[in-house]
Amino acid sequence: MADMSLEQQASRQVAGPVAGIDEVGRGPLAGPVLAAAVIIPTHAVTTLAMAGLDDSKKLTARKRAFLFQMVTETCSWGVGAGSIADIDAINILGASLLAMRRAVLAMPALPAFALVDGNRLPDLPCPAQAVVKGDSKSLSIAAASVVAKVVRDRAMASLGARYPGYGWERNAGYGTLEHREALQRLGPTAHHRRSFAPVAQAYRASAESR
Repeated sequence: MADMSLEQQASRQVAGPVAGIDEVGRGPLAGPVLAAAVIIPTHAVTTLAMAGLDDSKKLTARKRAFLFQMVTETCSWGVGAGSIADIDAINILGASLLAMRRAVLAMPALPAFALVDGNRLPDLPCPAQAVVKGDSKSLSIAAASVVAKVVRDRAMASLGARYPGYGWERNAGYGTLEHREALQRLGPTAHHRRSFAPVAQAYRASAESR
């Protein structure tokens, strides 16, 4: 279960708030990669922990929505995206790191230190520490994972309504059988990642059929 141990360790090194950063959406064939940064104020720690805040992958959609509301109402936070153009230009890892930087820069005030999920650090305006499987260790990173997941899922559901047939409201752009079959049948959209092999193949097939 995630807790505030890493945040407390970081607080002994710096004077100021510690943010947790996480991203979601590296694997999908469509849609942006999205990151969130969250600072949990001291007065909200117990409430969020008792509410069951944890790695978003361990939570149901209903629980994530509940915790998303709690986090966004009680914490300082920001979100940032790596666009389709970013992903195709600098690859998914580069776009993920760029999204993390943008999430921090979108916060109301910059943190003094950041805990970043994973083993790579983005270019941040503050010192940072990479934490492998951080979303299951750090409560701040867990909060960021929930915010990023909910914001991205809602964005993909909205896109799914504009581009029916791909099932984005259900698969969030991941390469499910439904999505891959629709990609072959309907062809790629402007929101598909050209640099991902199944999408590149669909573009080639579309060009050959003309």
